[in-house]
Amino acid sequence: MDDLRGKLQAALKEAMVNKDNLRRDTIRFVMSAIKQVEVDTRQELTADDVMTVLLKEIKKRRETIVDAEKAGRAELAHEAAAELNILEEFTPKQLSNDELLSIAEDAISKTSATSTQDMGRVMSEIMPQVKGRADGRHVQEIVRELLKP
Repeated sequence: MDDLRGKLQAALKEAMVNKDNLRRDTIRFVMSAIKQVEVDTRQELTADDVMTVLLKEIKKRRETIVDAEKAGRAELAHEAAAELNILEEFTPKQLSNDELLSIAEDAISKTSATSTQDMGRVMSEIMPQVKGRADGRHVQEIVRELLKP
């Protein structure tokens, strides 16, 4: 059993003891998603795979917040934000803008990118380095800004 899965299991037990229903349910949803991927692929997930599932769940919560706010459903947006905060506890520390800028500049120089047409190469260079520590959309905005003529 990998470390992230162990942390999730320990947090679930703690939430159950403390009768924290939101935390308990949120962690159960993630663990259920992990189990579903294992059933679908018929193999036990690695630590990276578990992190990928967790990041997908975080992305779903972010999208829910945006959609709920557009629809005027403040209570749903609030609940999704609370779930997002819980899930983000299990991800690595997020990179700062300065750190992302430095990584992006390095990737642009490595790939010899000169315009936004080269974004694919730059992003494929950056994303493995920042997986789980930065939102892809945010990285894309930084790269686009650096590659503007």
